[in-house]
Amino acid sequence: MPKLVLASSSSYRKELLKRLQRPFLSRSPDIDETRQQGESPENLVKRLSEGKARALSQDFPNHLIIGSDQVAVLDTTHEHKAAFVPDQAILTKPGCYKTAFEQLKSQSGKRVSFLTGLALLNSKTNHAEVDIVTTEVVFRQLTDREITDYLHQDTPYDCAGSFKSEGLGITLFDSVHSSDPTALIGLPLIRLGQMLRKQTLQITL
Repeated sequence: MPKLVLASSSSYRKELLKRLQRPFLSRSPDIDETRQQGESPENLVKRLSEGKARALSQDFPNHLIIGSDQVAVLDTTHEHKAAFVPDQAILTKPGCYKTAFEQLKSQSGKRVSFLTGLALLNSKTNHAEVDIVTTEVVFRQLTDREITDYLHQDTPYDCAGSFKSEGLGITLFDSVHSSDPTALIGLPLIRLGQMLRKQTLQITL
């Protein structure tokens, strides 16, 4: 059975992957995460998820390597996948208080699609399965004071969309709609489990 590698330095993804109770290694992939000109949010998270996994393939030549990435898209639903999405509507990791405040301000009272990309690369066969799990979040109306207080308490500057749903960030929502509650945190375990079971069956055969 190939060993499992998580292509991420994210503490959130590590904690999620531990739930599967399978031993794994984690390494930070060194890739450029800049969005390409005209690139759709869907293509962005798929490309980065697979790219993170492939970045570690030479170091781990007989492994199952997990890559994941996430972006938030303002006012976008499944029906609008092919539509052009302006740059200001795509939210990634804020990195600082100012950007996080602006992101939460822009999401206040709106429906936001969180696209979580997932890739599982078999580095021995060089085959990768790549998918996206979408979570629809409806934010309640937020005051500037509520945003400021939240950011000081949760400091979610390394989280796409500027909140931690596993923490105090859940209080910012009116509702959450998803087929996989772990996707919003950063690693969709239901979909990952399906991918791993498929690989295990193929390896056994």
